[in-house]
Amino acid sequence: MPEYKNTAGRSKNQNANKAFNTIRLALFWAFLIFVGYIVITNLNGNTAKPEERTLTEVLTYAKEEKLEKIEITGNELRVTAKDNTDLPKNIISRKDPSGTLQEQGFADVIEQGKVSVDIKEDTDILGTIMDIALIAIPSLLLVFFLFYMIRQAQNMNNQNMGFGKAKARLYGNEKKKVLFADVAGNEAAKQDLTEIVDFLKNPKKYEKLGAKIPRGVLLAGDPGTGKTLMARAVAGEAGVPFFSISGSEFAEMFVGVGASRVRDLFAKAKKNAPSIIFIDEIDAVAHKRDARGGAGREDEQTLNQILVEMDGFDNDTGVIVMAATNRVDMLDKALLRPGRFDRHVNVTLPERKDRVDILKVHFKNKPVADDVDLDALAAKTAGSSGADLANIANEAAISAARNNRKQVTNADVTEAFERVAIGPERKSKVMNDQERKITAYHEAGHAIVGHVLPDSDPVHKVTIIPRGRTGGVTWFLPPEDRSYKSVYELKDVLARAMGGRVAERMILGADGITTGASSDLQHVAELAREMVSKEGMGSKLRDQVFNTDEVNFFGDRAKIYSEKTSEIIDAEIEALSKEANVRAEAVLKANKKYLDELAAALLEKETLEEKEVAAILKGTSLPAAAKLHD
Repeated sequence: MPEYKNTAGRSKNQNANKAFNTIRLALFWAFLIFVGYIVITNLNGNTAKPEERTLTEVLTYAKEEKLEKIEITGNELRVTAKDNTDLPKNIISRKDPSGTLQEQGFADVIEQGKVSVDIKEDTDILGTIMDIALIAIPSLLLVFFLFYMIRQAQNMNNQNMGFGKAKARLYGNEKKKVLFADVAGNEAAKQDLTEIVDFLKNPKKYEKLGAKIPRGVLLAGDPGTGKTLMARAVAGEAGVPFFSISGSEFAEMFVGVGASRVRDLFAKAKKNAPSIIFIDEIDAVAHKRDARGGAGREDEQTLNQILVEMDGFDNDTGVIVMAATNRVDMLDKALLRPGRFDRHVNVTLPERKDRVDILKVHFKNKPVADDVDLDALAAKTAGSSGADLANIANEAAISAARNNRKQVTNADVTEAFERVAIGPERKSKVMNDQERKITAYHEAGHAIVGHVLPDSDPVHKVTIIPRGRTGGVTWFLPPEDRSYKSVYELKDVLARAMGGRVAERMILGADGITTGASSDLQHVAELAREMVSKEGMGSKLRDQVFNTDEVNFFGDRAKIYSEKTSEIIDAEIEALSKEANVRAEAVLKANKKYLDELAAALLEKETLEEKEVAAILKGTSLPAAAKLHD
C-alpha cells in the first residue's frame, strides 16, 4: 500500500549529500596528490641534494677553474663542479634579481671561457603549483575537517531529536485501496469491523442514542489468518487517516524512547482526528507486567504510556486504536479491559466455504485449466490459513512455469499442495531395495491401521517417495471440517501413528526395527501428553488439566503441580502409548495378507491414491482387541 512521503525534503537532502560527497572526493584526491608530491620531492632530494654557497664563493671557484657549468634560472644559480675538484658536485647560489651575472663580477670569467653559462627561462610552472599547493592543501584539509566535524555533530543532533518520533506510516489517500470486498472469508470479523467503519463515517447516528465509539479493537488469531489485511480493509473503507506501526518499532536502546514515540504517535493521530492507529504485533510491547519484572523496564514504560493514551483523562480524542496479535494470552490485563480494547475480534482459520472463496481470489489472475477443482483443494486444506492458501496458489503457478505450461493444471495444484503441506519430493535421494521394502511396509502399516479403525480419518494418499524430511508419507484427510475431537478419534490417531513401527517389527523382528519411526513416536508422545495434561482425557486424571506454560519470576517455565502428579501423568502417557501399540498390532496381525499386498503395490507404483488404497483394503476387518466401543 502506498504511503505519504516528503519527497521535496528527501530530494534536498539527497542533493546536499551528493554535493558533500563530491567535495569530500575532490579533497581526498588533492590530499593524495599532496602526499605524493612530498614523497617524490623527498626521494629526489635524497639522491641529489645541492649544497648552497654564496655568490662570492661561486665566483672564486670560477676563477680557479673548478666549475664546469653554471645554469641560471631567474635569480637562482645551479653550479656543476668539475670531477677533479674537492667541491660538491652540485652547488646552488642566488644572485641579485635586479642585475645580470656580468654585472656581479662574472664578466672576466665568462669572457676568458673559464666556465660556460646557460641562461634558462623561469618556466617551472609545476614547481610553482606545488609551492602553492604546499600552502593551500593543508588549509583546505583543515577547513574540510572542521566542516566534517560540524556536519557529524548536526547529524547526531538530528538523530537524537528523531529518537522520540514515531515511525508510523500514514495511509489514507491511496488510489488502490483494500476493501472488505477484497477480503474473502471471516464474515463475523468483517461484521464487527464494519460497525467501526460506520462509527467513523456517521458518528452522530450513534451519539443520538448515547452510544460511545469503541476506543480499541483487538484482532486476535493464528498467524496468516489475515489480521493485517483486515486492518488495511478498515483503512480503505473508513476513508480516514490510518497510522500503521509495528510493536517492535517502539523499542530502542535508550530508556524512555518507546514512551516518547507513543506520545508522538497519538499526538499526530489526534491532529488528524477522526483517525485510526494500527499496532501490528502488539505483544512485542504489551507483555504481562507481573511476568516480566522490574517497574523501570523500557517495555513497561512504553506499555504504561499506551494505557494512559488509550484511557486517560482526555477521552474525547476521536482516535480508534486497532492492534493485532496471535498471543492474546501474553497481553497485560489492563490493556484488555473495556475502555481500552473494548472489542475483541477473532480472526479464525477459514472454514471450507471460506477456503473456496480465498482460493478463488488467489487464482483469479492466473490462467487456470479446466481440470482444476478448487472445491476439492479446499476440502483437502482443512486447518490451512489464508497465507497457506496463497502460498499454494503461488507454488502452483511456479510449478506450471517450471514445466513450461501455459496454464495451471490440476497436477500443478496437487504438487503445490503436497509441497506446502510436507515438502518437495527428494527425487535425487536413491534408496536401496531393503530401504524401499522397509518404507513400503512402514507406510502400509499406517494406512491399514487408519483404514480399519472406525474413528480414524480416511486414507487420502500413500507414497514411498521421500518428501521433505520423511522417507515416505501416508496422508489422512478429514471428510469435513471439525471443531472438536473425541477421545476415540485421538486414540485412533495414536494407533495409526504406531502402525509403522509395528509393521517394521512384524517384518524385521523385534531387534530389526529402524529409526524410520522416530517422528511417529515423537508425535505419539506429544499427543498423549496433550490429551492427559491439557484436555483432561487421562483415565486416572480424567477432567483435570495441568497447565505447563506458567512462567516464574525469572522467566523460566515451571510445573505448578506436585511430583506425584507428574509421575501419574507420565504413567498415563505410557498407558496411552502401550494401548496404541496393542491396537495397531492387533489390526495388522488380523490383516497380514493386506499388509503384504499394499506393500507390494507401493514397491511397484511408489504412490497410491485414495481409490487405489480402498480397492486393495476392501476385505480388511476390525479385530475385537482393537475395538474401543461397539
